[in-house]
Amino acid sequence: MQAIMETVFDVLYLTTVLFLGVRMLRTGGANRQHRLFGAMAVTLGAGDAFHLVPRAAALCTTGLENYTAALGAGKFITSITMTVFYVLLYYVWRLRYEVKGKRGLTALVYALAASRVALCLFPQNRWLDADAPVIWGVWRNIPFALLGLLIIVLFYRSAREHHDQAYRWMWLTIVLSFAFYIPVVLWADAVPLIGMLMIPKTCAYVWTVWIGYSDMRKTARA
Repeated sequence: MQAIMETVFDVLYLTTVLFLGVRMLRTGGANRQHRLFGAMAVTLGAGDAFHLVPRAAALCTTGLENYTAALGAGKFITSITMTVFYVLLYYVWRLRYEVKGKRGLTALVYALAASRVALCLFPQNRWLDADAPVIWGVWRNIPFALLGLLIIVLFYRSAREHHDQAYRWMWLTIVLSFAFYIPVVLWADAVPLIGMLMIPKTCAYVWTVWIGYSDMRKTARA
């Protein structure tokens, strides 16, 4: 039953995110913000597919223990694409609120993203092993969490300052995604049931993408 339910959920998630992303890329027109948001959504879906597709295959066939290397490689790829996702979201923020300059802020975003990617590349992560060390999961997620926190603050402040109704909950979608993700990083190996938090975490990302897509539709009707 878990295999069926989880596989159906993952297929719906990937299909939804990729569909909305591609649609934004195709219909965004000259609006750079909408096209960038579409690219961000495609990056999210395509990256997650590298982890979710092998997981679905494992659940529906011989079990997760026989797909350790594929799952680890997918997790590595997803870690990189999620970092790119937040860098793109930073530029969505700049475009939406017509932010100019702020080179120091941009440098900080790139520094955190580069730190995250660099930490992911260390062999000590042992991505392909079944008993990968939890401590390296913590280390590589520190700059990632800081990057997420920065994006949260930027969208929260800007949406309030500009009375931006369309993006008023963008910050909350990111808060929720990290609130559900961090316990998985810290305790899922010890308490496998905590891994179920990835479901609401995934829903939070769908909400993120839906906000951008809904704004594009509203703009097109105006």
